[in-house]
Amino acid sequence: MIIGMDRQEIERLVGSLLQGELCAAEFVDRLARPAIADVGEAQIDLDRAQRCGFPEVVFAEGKTVAAMEKIFAAQLARGIDVLATRMSAAQAAELQVRFPAGRYNPVGRTFRIGGPLEPARDGQAEQGGRVVVVTAGTSDLPVAEEARETALWTGASVSMVCDVGVAGPHRLAAKVNLLRQADAIVVVAGMEGALPSVVGGYVACPVIAVPTSIGYGASFGGVAALLGMLNSCAANVTVVNIDAGFKGGYVAGLIARNLAIQRKRSGD
Repeated sequence: MIIGMDRQEIERLVGSLLQGELCAAEFVDRLARPAIADVGEAQIDLDRAQRCGFPEVVFAEGKTVAAMEKIFAAQLARGIDVLATRMSAAQAAELQVRFPAGRYNPVGRTFRIGGPLEPARDGQAEQGGRVVVVTAGTSDLPVAEEARETALWTGASVSMVCDVGVAGPHRLAAKVNLLRQADAIVVVAGMEGALPSVVGGYVACPVIAVPTSIGYGASFGGVAALLGMLNSCAANVTVVNIDAGFKGGYVAGLIARNLAIQRKRSGD
């Protein structure tokens, strides 16, 4: 059941307003009611893109396939591109049958329906902005892939720079020109978590640091990287939670999109 406005309902309201059956205050009050899809197991927020920039994202862990089928169907019926995170391969295999247009990323554990499926070229950077995702090591790739898929879902043009940790700083220096083209950078690192500070010292854009749980005993499951990033001396570094690739990609996509909008307005 949809609670809120669809096109037919809005047209009926406009007709009632024009015929004098509703006053202006009543029309505005009814139009302003949030749209919610009640699918039983979940209450889907269909207006979130209008309020917050991007639609609601589905956290797949712990959800049944049947519940996610209902959620995805409700979103797609409203033209909403689907993003689900932390999805298992078994969940994805079943959902792929119901939604053959969906794409599962087994490394990042994301499932997307609609929107760009690959890094964009040229014009998309003007529409959704530019994001670069950087990893310290290949062990950080699962979190980085979650960030990349999320940023792609936001409409950003996404580039990946992998395995450029501080143990070999010359590898990062070779990518500085690419980093400086970004509207926002997501840096994914475990161990001591030093890489975001180094990246922050090269660029004039926000750097979203994502600590990972990769490391030896004294890394405490990512706490050492988290604390190192929180104590960064690079003023443009901000930090999200341990292994929170989704949050890093989402924030980067939001920043990039808003900057792209500003560039478009300035060019008009």
